[in-house]
Amino acid sequence: MGGGLVLGVTFFFVPDLTLRSEADKRRRAFRHGLGSFLDLVVIGLAGGAGVESALRGAATVGHGRSYAQIRRALEVTALTGETPWSALARLGDELGVTELAELASSVSLAGTEGARVRDSLAAKARSLRDHALASAEAEAQSATERMAFPVVLLFLGFMVLVGYPAVDAVLTGF
Repeated sequence: MGGGLVLGVTFFFVPDLTLRSEADKRRRAFRHGLGSFLDLVVIGLAGGAGVESALRGAATVGHGRSYAQIRRALEVTALTGETPWSALARLGDELGVTELAELASSVSLAGTEGARVRDSLAAKARSLRDHALASAEAEAQSATERMAFPVVLLFLGFMVLVGYPAVDAVLTGF
């Protein structure tokens, strides 16, 4: 009875944990794609394209889940008359990616006020890349630390394997 209750509680929470883990992985992947998307937008702006055409052009060039989501959000704006930056802000809220909402607010300044946003977007893309690199380094360091205990156990097992015949020979008188 108690074992069934423990299993029931365990299997009640396991799907939530795996779903959260998968959502975190997808958010990290989206942030990675967003960094390259920003680079493409900056290239489009440097080439003389307007803000909306640079956003749409960058979305059509890239591949992957993040580009597909951005592309869909921008395609909806063409049908509904919504501004691209409000669609990006909505997508950022739906996905839980604050960097996309920040991008939308920066781009809205360029779209409504005519502000020069290219340098700001380039800095944001660089910041996203730096954050992703720091996150990858922290994850690698964590994996390295987790491997210390198994390596110590392997070394101790090796020492027992190599040392046992010597200890046995000393104790038995050989």
